[in-house]
Amino acid sequence: MAHYRTPDPKREQFRRYLEKAGVVDSLTSVLVSLYEQPDKPSNALEFVKRHLNSGGQTSTDTEALQQEVIDLRQSCARLAEENKDLKSKLQRYEPEDGAAAD
Repeated sequence: MAHYRTPDPKREQFRRYLEKAGVVDSLTSVLVSLYEQPDKPSNALEFVKRHLNSGGQTSTDTEALQQEVIDLRQSCARLAEENKDLKSKLQRYEPEDGAAAD
């Protein structure tokens, strides 16, 4: 014989909170994705973590963003070096004490 429990108000409130925040939809989506995998991963927890962390981005999006970060870091380093060179050239033409010729 099945036992029926009346819903706990705190549990119901928490469930509504998770639904409103989109957590239930995200978990459902990841679990459905895992279920639909033809070759089940050996570590289901890692699969879930990886897909939850992706935030809906595809691996192509992630790769493009990673490449953009690499490009921006290289550009930043190049600009910092150029700034350093320009400052050293400026020091040759302007005395360090800031005195201007009258």
